Amino acid sequence: MYTNALIHETSPYLLQHAHNPVNWHPWGPQVLDLARKEHKLLLISIGYAACHWCHVMAHESFEDPEVAQIMNRHYICVKVDREERPDVDQIYMNAALLVSGNGGWPLNAFAMPDGKPFYAGTYYPKEKWKEVLSYFAMLQQKEPHTLQQQAAYLSNGISQIELIPKNETPVSRDADWLGSVFGILEARVDPKFGGMSGSIKFPMPSIWEFLLQYHHFSGDPVALERVTLTLDHMAMGGIYDQIGGGFSRYSTDPYWHAPHFEKMLYDNAQLVSLYSHAFQLTGKPLYKRIVYETIAFIKRELTSPEGGFFSSLDADSQGEEGRYYVWKQEEIEETLGSDAPIFMEAYGIRAKGNWESGYNIPDLLEGNRNVAEKYGLSEAQFAEKIGEMGASLLQVREERIRPATDDKILSSWNALMTKGLLDAYQAFGERDFLVMAQQNFRFLSQHLGSAEGGLHRSYRDGRSAIPGFLDDYAQYIQSLIGAYQVTFDQEWLERAQSVTEYVIIHFYDPDSGMFFYTEDRYSDLIARKMEVADNVIPASNSVMAGNLFWLAALLDQEKFHEIASQQLNNVLEEIKKSPSEYSYWAQMGLIWVRPPYEVAIVGPDWKSKLKEFQKHYLPEVIYLGGPDEGSLSLLKNKVVPGKTMVYVCRDKTCQKPTEDVKEALDQLKH
Repeated sequence: MYTNALIHETSPYLLQHAHNPVNWHPWGPQVLDLARKEHKLLLISIGYAACHWCHVMAHESFEDPEVAQIMNRHYICVKVDREERPDVDQIYMNAALLVSGNGGWPLNAFAMPDGKPFYAGTYYPKEKWKEVLSYFAMLQQKEPHTLQQQAAYLSNGISQIELIPKNETPVSRDADWLGSVFGILEARVDPKFGGMSGSIKFPMPSIWEFLLQYHHFSGDPVALERVTLTLDHMAMGGIYDQIGGGFSRYSTDPYWHAPHFEKMLYDNAQLVSLYSHAFQLTGKPLYKRIVYETIAFIKRELTSPEGGFFSSLDADSQGEEGRYYVWKQEEIEETLGSDAPIFMEAYGIRAKGNWESGYNIPDLLEGNRNVAEKYGLSEAQFAEKIGEMGASLLQVREERIRPATDDKILSSWNALMTKGLLDAYQAFGERDFLVMAQQNFRFLSQHLGSAEGGLHRSYRDGRSAIPGFLDDYAQYIQSLIGAYQVTFDQEWLERAQSVTEYVIIHFYDPDSGMFFYTEDRYSDLIARKMEVADNVIPASNSVMAGNLFWLAALLDQEKFHEIASQQLNNVLEEIKKSPSEYSYWAQMGLIWVRPPYEVAIVGPDWKSKLKEFQKHYLPEVIYLGGPDEGSLSLLKNKVVPGKTMVYVCRDKTCQKPTEDVKEALDQLKH
């Protein structure tokens, strides 16, 4: 059996390739030194453990000795887990976008020995891959200057992408531009099935969070209709695992029916937050069910014994995409017996299958919406019966060969999940959600904190690896603020402040007013980049802006507010032009136009009053308080002996204090 240098790594994705005949190396300065020493080009192949087409290319090419021989002869071959090294991925993904306008994974980049890329593409079938390998090897021998010129051109282009100039014009508090942002987004929503119109659909939680907030601020009913249309279809469609809970990464069709079956922690974390917020606003039982089932899935399948959250589940099992999740009709009949017809009608199960090769994806959108009425069942009886049948099918499914788990634990994704749990705790008051969040905080502190007060990126098998990136810090700070919001334990706030100060020292760029993605002490790539545009996960710069706005209010820190305001100012025109790519920034725009309320709850009964508030959807409110005033300046002189008082304030000006939560809620409307 072949063994290469990846055998010493912790990443499950890299270990998947440790026995390829390709002489893979992990990313690091040693590969650049080796390439210079041997006068070879670099071949940098980037993917992640749950990536279906990464597996396909590995099987077709990287496991083939003939292909490996070509790669080893002409190239220093480097394997990168994009989830561990998003900084490396960002550089070479930018190269692919500049070359062809397209990106994706697997990402295969060709570079000079100094790391400067001259070409990048995605998946290649075996014969095409051999042609590409041979072509660039020939150019290196016969026309090396051609590659050098292209590398210089691409490297210059990469350094210019997301280069943010400082905008010195103050941001207006005029709200008119937010209406036009909503109009652009609303026009792109699929009016029949929800989601952003297109042949495939990603959940994109940040877009729907913005529309929820826009509805709350403006009262526009269309914004809420677009959100509920989307959330209903996602919850009932095949992208949601109707048997075991949790969402797949995206739908391969416009109907939310056939997912790409990989399940990512970051999607489910954000969707727990989104459905919790939507429940606060609408009270829909469906949304509560989705939150509870998704968290149960996370607890069952993506939680380590120590309380960390694993990264993902693969799309494939038994060599087939989705095999773990799909059903033949006879399997359901055998499992459910006389109850099978109810389940099959409800979930669109057919003898010929509703997917490929006679298999079925359980999908309420494919089924009969009137099944309960047809079988004479009340809504409660139907829900109970469906739940029992789902549990039976889950038990059978768990006997199948499971998809592989990428069990590395990433700081940023764990913080996202913890925020989701805290948001769910606010909406439902379920103590187990808070316990899971607290366990994860302990895990992050014990295993991913650095001696200098910073964070590591990744943890697996007792080893913490790679210095943290801006998203690790930004999401962690956000989760710490969330922890203070439900506990009023000032230690969380103090930790958030200290980590924020660390980020300002090591990531902040005063020339642009933005934050670099890499820490100043660990920036050794061809360009030091910034992450500005929001994607499936909000950009680390936009999350930092939100953190700074909230911390400025809680800690009365004008410096934080100034930095956040400059960040928002820098991207304002981009928000107006491309709101789907700046949807979290748009949420920050709402905070700027309508500054948040500070709701202080002080006194012995603060917990019950806080819970009453947090049943409501109040995205413009930040909470502070406790049994006494602590050390926060905004709580000074707010204690009334023997009473629990609520103060509704904005810009440090408070309305009449009250003991009545309903009265305080009414004050928020003025």
